[in-house]
Amino acid sequence: MHTLYIINTCDTCRKARKALEERGVPFRVHDLRKDGLSAGLLESFLERMPLKEAINKRSKTWRDLPAEQKEDLDANSTRALLLEHPTLLKRPLLDTGAALVVGYREGDYDNVAG
Repeated sequence: MHTLYIINTCDTCRKARKALEERGVPFRVHDLRKDGLSAGLLESFLERMPLKEAINKRSKTWRDLPAEQKEDLDANSTRALLLEHPTLLKRPLLDTGAALVVGYREGDYDNVAG
């Protein structure tokens, strides 16, 4: 079964969820704010997406971080920051088992099978 990683208050996440529901694709929801982000789960994402693309720099969480936390991020500090603030992870993330779809735009899930 597919897993959709979201934040419930995110409009794009709601659109992604609706797109899957309308297509009848079975999926479970993992709310990053409520359910958290483990180190193992983060590493499974990073095996399939570049680290530099993992942080959502348009998020309120990013904007609210002190400047010193945003400067000179390396692989270790980026991982630590994401684990401390799971809402920094780009979303929605759809894990189909075979692929990880980062973000959502209309039509992105047209080829996702149930």
